[in-house]
Amino acid sequence: MTEKKLGEREIIEIIFSKLDKTSRMSVPFGDDVSAIKLGNNLIAVLKTDMLVAETDVPPKMSFWQASRKAIVMNISDFAAKGVKPTAILVSLGLPRKLARENVIKQIAEGLNAGAREYDTYILGGDTNEACDLIIACMLYGVAEENRIVSRSGAKPGDYVAVTGLFGKTSAGLKILLQNLKTPKQIEKRLVNSVLMPKARLKEGLALAKTGAVTASIDSSDGLAWSLHEIAKASKVGFEIDKVPMAPEAEKFAKIHNLDPMELCFYGGEEYELVVTINPKLWKEAQGAVEKVGGKLIRIGKTIEKKEIYLKVKDRIVPLEARGWEHFRPNRS
Repeated sequence: MTEKKLGEREIIEIIFSKLDKTSRMSVPFGDDVSAIKLGNNLIAVLKTDMLVAETDVPPKMSFWQASRKAIVMNISDFAAKGVKPTAILVSLGLPRKLARENVIKQIAEGLNAGAREYDTYILGGDTNEACDLIIACMLYGVAEENRIVSRSGAKPGDYVAVTGLFGKTSAGLKILLQNLKTPKQIEKRLVNSVLMPKARLKEGLALAKTGAVTASIDSSDGLAWSLHEIAKASKVGFEIDKVPMAPEAEKFAKIHNLDPMELCFYGGEEYELVVTINPKLWKEAQGAVEKVGGKLIRIGKTIEKKEIYLKVKDRIVPLEARGWEHFRPNRS
């Protein structure tokens, strides 16, 4: 009998089930970051995530951009928790064919650019030979335990909000992977969203200070999946009444006869924050984000019934629990 092939999330669940838990663990398995108590209400916040060329580096992405992205991926998870990273370690796996001076310079410069963009530093790491380009980053920071924002605090009546519009990266990946022809002015913005992603660290830090956020996650695996992850952790549901669709993605969908909702909700790699907000503190949260140059867009509300759906006029459309996942056929 052939064993069932597992997806990334099933693999993670199996691994977590075999690990002993320390009583000093401050953030549960499966959240955006890990944390351990240091005492005096302080916690050490840790994150590791790896970029692998075969699955994470699309055509036309340079080595500089790929290495910068490896940093941004990790920074985004710190942003979701409202924590500033203090330091970074990098482990680099290199195929022998890439062990060339010009390539290594691009990778090093991209890593440094990503770190300095978010006001942190790389302290060291490891380098080894591998069968594919692998850039694994580990971030460290310190935070007050009662200030970190988990996925599990959403309550019925809370607003659901995001820090940006969705669909651009999904459309951009289709251009890069399928060579779909698009007007140049739209194509540039869509492709750039893939090649030069941005983490919402300023927004995450500003939101954490307000005390208005009840739950938070980064949207790197897609908006729909992010909503399901918060709903699962918080034991709630969501009614979404506003589609945060990027106009460029909507135009792209019309040109190529694609479903814009698919691009918006099931794409991934946007690195926006998906948060739930205490409605009494909504104006304070919105003002804090705008003060640092960002946006906070209300897209719905938290409900008691454990369902997640899009409500447009009188039509209700269930939002499925799917998005980007390794070991699954995500790209076409």
